[in-house]
Amino acid sequence: MDGVDLELRHGETLVLVGPNGAGKSTLLAAVPGDTAPASGRVVLHGRPLDAHTAREQAMRRAVLPQRHSLAFGFTVEEVVRMGRAPWAGTPAEDDDDTAVADALHAADIAAFADRPFTSLSGGEQARAALARVLAQCAATVLLDEPTAALDIGHQEHVLALLRAEAANGHAVLAVVHDLTLAAAHADRVAVLSGGRVAACGPPGRVLTADLLGDVYRHPIEVLPHPRTSRPLILPERPAAPPEESQ
Repeated sequence: MDGVDLELRHGETLVLVGPNGAGKSTLLAAVPGDTAPASGRVVLHGRPLDAHTAREQAMRRAVLPQRHSLAFGFTVEEVVRMGRAPWAGTPAEDDDDTAVADALHAADIAAFADRPFTSLSGGEQARAALARVLAQCAATVLLDEPTAALDIGHQEHVLALLRAEAANGHAVLAVVHDLTLAAAHADRVAVLSGGRVAACGPPGRVLTADLLGDVYRHPIEVLPHPRTSRPLILPERPAAPPEESQ
């Protein structure tokens, strides 16, 4: 990464997009301090990240990694309850049961609360991991590909849920590969290319055919959605041959 300058604001959803190797996951790892930047700094709530203790950081920001693996047979509810760890011994600990129940319901995973996490499908595990992040009740939420293992219905549900988190005053930063999904739900989109931010702004202004064609090195079509006018992004394809009559 080089020359990256991004501001994540409370009350908005900022989505990172870009081709493989553009630096999306690297940037997302640097924001919570999982990867130390070679230069520059990360500021959290007006203070340098390293000025916060580990517990203070966990109270202020929650992180959903790209992969979810557990070596032991924790139940889904136990995994979600792990998100409450930063609040142990504080007055907020009284809210643990409510926060866990609300997160299980919001992520549409409550029906699996008593099942072992390891018995779930990839998409179910992804939703359980998201519920853990929601239960943490941090003001800043960082998510690496939260929709990667999900079907289309749960993709829409998760992005709508993140928009609701932002509407409630949270700051949401997510890596999303599906450009149309990003365009439909983001307040701002940052397009990464070669470790730099090629553009950042509202989806309708940033996600243009020319920019995306250059970044992804493939011709791109951008069309307005017939109802929302948000961009629909498609790769250009040759015309299909006519179907043969049966």
